Amino acid sequence: MTELAIGIDGGGSGCRAAVADGRGNVLGRGKAGPANILSDLDNSLLNIVESAREALRDAGLPAETVSKVSAVVGVAGANVGDYGTRIDRALPFADGHVVTDALIALQGALGDSDGVIGAFGTGSVYNARRDGKLRGIGGWGFVVGDQASGARLGRDLLEKSLLAYDKVRPSSPLTARLMSEYGGNPERVVEFAHTAKPKDFARYAPLVFEYAAQDDEIAIAIVKDAAAAIDENLDTLLWPQCPAICLLGGLAKAYGPWLAERHKALLAEPKGDVLQGAVDLAVKFLQERQKGAA
Repeated sequence: MTELAIGIDGGGSGCRAAVADGRGNVLGRGKAGPANILSDLDNSLLNIVESAREALRDAGLPAETVSKVSAVVGVAGANVGDYGTRIDRALPFADGHVVTDALIALQGALGDSDGVIGAFGTGSVYNARRDGKLRGIGGWGFVVGDQASGARLGRDLLEKSLLAYDKVRPSSPLTARLMSEYGGNPERVVEFAHTAKPKDFARYAPLVFEYAAQDDEIAIAIVKDAAAAIDENLDTLLWPQCPAICLLGGLAKAYGPWLAERHKALLAEPKGDVLQGAVDLAVKFLQERQKGAA
């Protein structure tokens, strides 16, 4: 059997996988549930493996082939404590590499070129490559970080809606919409917040942007705060003559108009998405293994 490589994007809302041959030609794709390794490691592992099996089945291959492939798994939190090592030990791949979601995002957007990326989905993370050297920031999870992520937008909306309910802050059509979803009962909002996972908060992100486009003051304030956080992080990574900034993830296009002009001028279309970055790295590792065996 031709040797295969699998790239996996373990996102907070779901895992995506793609299996490719040694030249990088994608043969099949798969999806499974979320991979929040810091809050639910066991289910994250199950979903990572299931997405790989789905990709193999989509390629017309037995799911058991998962134990014979080279794989790159990109997940938020892989750089925290021993989580990356624990995942690596638990996965069934013949040759597995657990990396941060920032690294696969960078590879997908820029290939081997220099530049800066920001990825915004359920979570958020940044990475830069300058003269071949990498520097990543963020990706700490929405409880203490992940500013401008979908989860943080949703959390901020809930907070501002409760402040409006208490008449501490002004209300708006958006906060009224949010409270109506919970029957106007703040206790129900709090119950949701205490049991919700990041992807549950993130489902409110499109609503925030929808109302911001309608000049809702609360929505605009939330988006402006998020865009300011993006600008701050980009400034930390940028250098004179940086060739490009690429934004990735489900919220990337929505943030474009809200960024500072100095960053808009550097925006470039990514070469590929986060999953493509995982596939590219997996193929590279496969090729290196083949050379070592030759």
